[in-house]
Amino acid sequence: MFDKILIANRGEIAVRIIRACREMGIKTVAVYSEADRDSLHTLLADEAICIGPAPSTQSYLNMERILTATVAMKADAIHPGFGFLSENARFAELCEKCNITFIGPSFHVINKMGNKSEARKTMMEANIPVVPGGKEAVHHVEEAKAMAEKIGFPVMIKASSGGGGKGMRISNGLEDFESNFNNAQMESIKGFSDDTMYIEKYIEKPRHIEFQIMADKFGHVVHLGERDCSIQRRHQKVLEESPSAAISDELRQQMGEVAVRAAKAVNYENAGTIEFLLDKHKNFFFMEMNTRIQVEHPVTEMVTGLDLIKEQIRIASGEPLSVSQEDIRIQGHAIECRINAENPAKHFMPCPGLIKNIHSPGGNGVRIDTHIYNEYRVPANYDSMLMKLIVHGKDREEAISKMRSALGELIIEGIETNVDFQFDILSHDAYRDGDIDTDFIPKYFPDYIR
Repeated sequence: MFDKILIANRGEIAVRIIRACREMGIKTVAVYSEADRDSLHTLLADEAICIGPAPSTQSYLNMERILTATVAMKADAIHPGFGFLSENARFAELCEKCNITFIGPSFHVINKMGNKSEARKTMMEANIPVVPGGKEAVHHVEEAKAMAEKIGFPVMIKASSGGGGKGMRISNGLEDFESNFNNAQMESIKGFSDDTMYIEKYIEKPRHIEFQIMADKFGHVVHLGERDCSIQRRHQKVLEESPSAAISDELRQQMGEVAVRAAKAVNYENAGTIEFLLDKHKNFFFMEMNTRIQVEHPVTEMVTGLDLIKEQIRIASGEPLSVSQEDIRIQGHAIECRINAENPAKHFMPCPGLIKNIHSPGGNGVRIDTHIYNEYRVPANYDSMLMKLIVHGKDREEAISKMRSALGELIIEGIETNVDFQFDILSHDAYRDGDIDTDFIPKYFPDYIR
């Protein structure tokens, strides 16, 4: 087992990893930018080191500074969390060359699956059902336009290295294709330093269903059930739950087996997520794989009782999976709300600033993952997520009631948040009836969407 792990991330996921390491008796090193000097992860870690100015490119995305810090602090391994360098194959390769364990899959697998267009091509070759579209990646608008015409509009334009809804646009025809392609590609270059794009058919009003998988170094792969991530805005998840109200036991088994088969096709190791689109006829299509831990991993932890971060660390250290597929039991229902520093009434404008007071909800089955505290100043440089509020109930109805109660008790003063918006979603009849798809927010809350 590792003696010391450096967390190459910030915010609530850094805090989450530190807590798991503490329970396992592993020392931790926090890295931080100048803007994050007072963030909670720097206070909870055993050691902390500044890696640069506020801009991500000069700190959390600076591979050389992170690797130098790892060597200087004598850490055995790096946990990348999610975002930033978590799906960067070059970073994983450099870790290997420096004899530092990267807690995640190998750089070969990240190249194959972390890159969305390459993953799509790989899954097609493995006979995994994929969304209809082009097999090859594109770099230039003219070749992309020709591919879109061949596929047929509407199409989805996606960044190969994308994630978190960045580098994605829907195009309904040739008249808006070029501007959408250029904007998505610029987002990809800015966010991922990659201009590689791909084009696929846009499936209208699908559910976004993802399966959590875990795989060890000995070829053992399990799935931990699904998460329904259909409540989104601008392709960014807002609320997630497990299990999905749309999935029967038979369909869960079928999709889970495909997810495991997809992971085995690339000799996958560690935590990953196979993401599907589920149409209204219950047909499912592979969309992409996230080769990292997900923001919404707590809902899976709540319904399975498995600590995914600890499992990641054990696998990376060479231990086998602690569970078999027969051990996995989905118990009850869990919901996660992402609480962001933003103003939904002003098109979700980010609202950084000083948090003057917080009152957190509690009670049986209520969990909060966060890095904020009273008098904490939310920086303007990064993602606006303040916390993840997670609840667990005996069934979906109880989980919804528990989340509504928790949101009603949550107080964050000094900045604007999306707490009321989350409450409105959970109170909507369509949501309570389980009648949801990826167009839920544009359909029922059109005033919030530009």
